[in-house]
Amino acid sequence: MRARPDFRSPRWATLTALLTTSVLLTACGSGTDGSGAGSGKPRSGGTLTFAVGSDAGCVDPQQVGSNDTIYSVRQIVDSLTDQDPKTGKIVPWLAKSWDISADATAFTFHLRSGVTFSDGSPLTAQVVKDNFDAVPKLGVLGTLAEGYLSGAKSTTVVDPLTVKVTFQQPNAQFLQATSTHSLGIESSASVKRSPQQKCSDGVVGSGPFVLKGYVQNQSVTLAKRPGYAWGSSRWSKKGEAYLDKLVFKVVPEAGVRAGSLRSGQVDAIGSVGRADEAALKGGQVAFQRRANPGITFGLGFNNARPVLKDARVRRAILSAIDRKQIADTVFPTGTRPATSVLAHTTPDYTSLASDLALDTAKAKSLLDEAGWRAGADGIRVKGGEKLSLTIDWVPNAATNQPALELIQQQLKAVGVQVTLKQLQLPQLTPIQQAGSYEAIWGNITRADPDILRSSFSTKLANFYRVPTSDLDTTLSAQAATTDPAKRGQLVAEAQQSIVRDAYNVPVVELQTQLGVSTKVHGLAFDASSRIQLHDTWIG
Repeated sequence: MRARPDFRSPRWATLTALLTTSVLLTACGSGTDGSGAGSGKPRSGGTLTFAVGSDAGCVDPQQVGSNDTIYSVRQIVDSLTDQDPKTGKIVPWLAKSWDISADATAFTFHLRSGVTFSDGSPLTAQVVKDNFDAVPKLGVLGTLAEGYLSGAKSTTVVDPLTVKVTFQQPNAQFLQATSTHSLGIESSASVKRSPQQKCSDGVVGSGPFVLKGYVQNQSVTLAKRPGYAWGSSRWSKKGEAYLDKLVFKVVPEAGVRAGSLRSGQVDAIGSVGRADEAALKGGQVAFQRRANPGITFGLGFNNARPVLKDARVRRAILSAIDRKQIADTVFPTGTRPATSVLAHTTPDYTSLASDLALDTAKAKSLLDEAGWRAGADGIRVKGGEKLSLTIDWVPNAATNQPALELIQQQLKAVGVQVTLKQLQLPQLTPIQQAGSYEAIWGNITRADPDILRSSFSTKLANFYRVPTSDLDTTLSAQAATTDPAKRGQLVAEAQQSIVRDAYNVPVVELQTQLGVSTKVHGLAFDASSRIQLHDTWIG
């Protein structure tokens, strides 16, 4: 099968949607782009200062999963493909075209000539092979990239500018995966460094900006790449970026970020919460909003923990949460309560709103059935032990703590005692991998329903310690089928199974909301609701 960049057969439209549609629908559903308001001719020069709430402790795009850090490191690397957030198409970037085998097991990319990394080395098929071959060795922080290449049999250099990736089984999600920051291409010298070195010192990419400085928990500084001439086909400006410099400051307090934007100390801020919306309205500030595709924000259970092994307890917790109250009280304007484990912007999303409706009577009945009886203080007891749940969370968004405090109150009303345990962002992945947690508050952004397989299949990392079941078969089948209708049916079955057994408790659809000075133009979301700054200018 010949698959040129604009190829849109029903099958590949769906494949693209895997990690794409969630982007597509996101853009249609919740975006208000205040950036670029007004008129004027784009001009080069200047510094954009962006305040974020946290630092992942790593500046390697292949090892970063937090939006606050992705915003900066995404500008360093290019990807083989890009994804149009308005149409969902997979379009050229470092690859000018590609071929896909009829059974979706082989993907051949034809690279652009003349591309160089910021150390002067050229982009070749061998460099792409080296990148993909090294992904499984990234370790604890490389799980996103590793998941995208799961089942890869080989990466072969066909000629200096042609590389072929072959999978053991049909792999519908891979084309979209090549558009992500996690599979951004790094120089040969960077690939040879240890994952730890790449995290602390950064990498050499071919992107429109280069890393100039990183001070952990303080700032990331980037400078324009002179001579850059191979941007994504969807970018409006050809050649170098407009801006000379990008500075990402870590400002944990949401109110301080908002105040810095109002005063002009920074040009844009991330994670604007509902509490700061009123203060930012009416000034020289615009909001940019976009719903994130993928796994909704919620509670990821460690399903191997004794209390949580009982599906009745998990289902009771799922039924006791008032999602609308949380969305309307804590999150930015326009945030939707979760109606499935997938956000509505994800391809093949299925609404399970009735299964996720608040039902405290049902929650209490399930806990009664499981043998948990209300104690004198209202907290349920069984065998002399209280029904308690510890939720691990990180302060990388202003909404996290107030949302969890509401959940804490809602679960207390049915007799579940909740303890909130705050972690630092770098601690989260190791704890999840080790299984040393009960529940984790978070989401995973991806515009492809295969995120369900990478999150819940027992054949992969299985961070949530889900027991072996028919869900494994369903998740494997959706990744292998080349029939879009069949894939949609399988994805729907997987969502129903995850919600029915409450392996995860969906709460809200995460909406990325930025505050942007009206002097900033062309700051745009990509397909995964992160930002691309090549076309951004200040005037």
